[in-house]
Amino acid sequence: MKLVSWNVNGLRACVNKGFMDYFREMDADLFCLQETKLQEGQIALELDGYYQFWNYAEKKGYSGTAIFSKKAPLSVRNGLEGEPDPEGRVITLEFEHFYLVNVYSPNARRDLSRLDFRLDWEDRFRAYLMKLDADKPVMVCGDLNVAHQEIDLKNPKPNLGNSGFTLEERGKMTELLGSGFVDTFRHFYPDRAEVYSWWSYMPGVRSRNVGWRIDYFLASTRLEDALVDAGIDCDITGSDHCPVVLEITI
Repeated sequence: MKLVSWNVNGLRACVNKGFMDYFREMDADLFCLQETKLQEGQIALELDGYYQFWNYAEKKGYSGTAIFSKKAPLSVRNGLEGEPDPEGRVITLEFEHFYLVNVYSPNARRDLSRLDFRLDWEDRFRAYLMKLDADKPVMVCGDLNVAHQEIDLKNPKPNLGNSGFTLEERGKMTELLGSGFVDTFRHFYPDRAEVYSWWSYMPGVRSRNVGWRIDYFLASTRLEDALVDAGIDCDITGSDHCPVVLEITI
């Protein structure tokens, strides 16, 4: 089974920059998007052989997630259980043997004005995943908006304390992994450096590979033996993020 996750930073713009070529080439079983930045009816994708699931943000041109699946899920849930999801950040598909959770984690903002909200959200998100995991294994993908370790960004020291690399955000990622999940890319490539999934739009940043790895596939630890490979398609443009990929036998 092949899964792809991509923060497209505006799906309509990304479609004009080669999205469909990549989508067709990958032929993924499950293809997840973050930051679709559109409302219902603003795009019509012809994806033969795929079911489409969308979670739109209430605010126009903001956030939003989607999953395209070759197989019909047993159930679909938007948001965390029992909570509204006005920013369209989470979609969960239930299949016979696993849950897939697609997420666009809140950004703490440059001035860290949303850090407290972000940390509280992380606790609720982790509790939600653990509840799912108690029922059946979970795969989590998306833009988690944090570089976990120094190896996950080009310039760790000057960025320490900045949004996405605060000790608090990194600590929440450590807690999540410690709750029974594995970072699939680091599972296969624990020491691979200078492989990133996001680059600033500032001139020359991407060409010099001054990036961050903030897009992930996580999996319940009991799925470790089923993992086949994990990758980051750094050469794929169309967004300030690139796609991340997971192959698993399940």
